[in-house]
Amino acid sequence: MNWLGLDHIQLAIPVGAEDLCRAFYGTILGWKEVSKPESLAGRGGVWFSTDSFQVHFGAEKDFQPAKKAHPAFLLKDLDHLAKELANHDIAVQWDDKLEGYNRFFAHDCFGNRLEFMQKTGS
Repeated sequence: MNWLGLDHIQLAIPVGAEDLCRAFYGTILGWKEVSKPESLAGRGGVWFSTDSFQVHFGAEKDFQPAKKAHPAFLLKDLDHLAKELANHDIAVQWDDKLEGYNRFFAHDCFGNRLEFMQKTGS
């Protein structure tokens, strides 16, 4: 098999919570919203893109936030993001258990666990 990379990840949000999702991921994190294909638009949810990846948020009727499972996002300036989250009263939990990385965990506005990482040293 010849794996090429990751196209996107999908996280769940509550039905009807697209505007909250836009506020967190679009406004706070600065991700660009992209249009869903017309064939999928009626399902609800919202999609975002950065220069490196896409994240699709699907509306889930019996939504339960991911408490342990999580995506991990690699950044160049982790401290800047931590300050931005703090400016919006979003708590971060720093963790030094993974050698070669600075990282912290935070939760989105729905309670989904997110990991943010920056490589250290060489």
